[in-house]
Amino acid sequence: MDEQTRKLLEECTIGCQMAADSLQQIRGYIKDSGLQELTDQYTKRHEKLRQEADECLAKSGYEPKEPGTVSSTFAWFTTEMKLTFNDDNTQIAKLLIDGCSMGIKTLGERRNTLNRADKKALDLAEKIIKTEEELMKELQKYL
Repeated sequence: MDEQTRKLLEECTIGCQMAADSLQQIRGYIKDSGLQELTDQYTKRHEKLRQEADECLAKSGYEPKEPGTVSSTFAWFTTEMKLTFNDDNTQIAKLLIDGCSMGIKTLGERRNTLNRADKKALDLAEKIIKTEEELMKELQKYL
């Protein structure tokens, strides 16, 4: 596996893990059953996409990367602070949309700079970006 492919797959793994962790974190704050179902559905989709990236890495002898401790802790703390003071559907949707936007920007940039990665890795990155865009669209009804 070439370096660009490995790096892009690692970014896919990290992004999907952060998304799934964030979706799990807000679970306890959600009171609306429709929003709960939506977040459950997208948690599973992110976990499946991460598994796909992990398997590609493992086939070439690489270990999947975990999100950095500092960025994970900061994201967790920020979410907890915001939801402690306001945990209505609008606030939850805003936080998730912000996370989707960050994921799209980060992975989109990495996909563009690592454009010599193999087709499977590039396609997986695109699939993750489309998943984030779909989630953002679904969340708009909660604003």
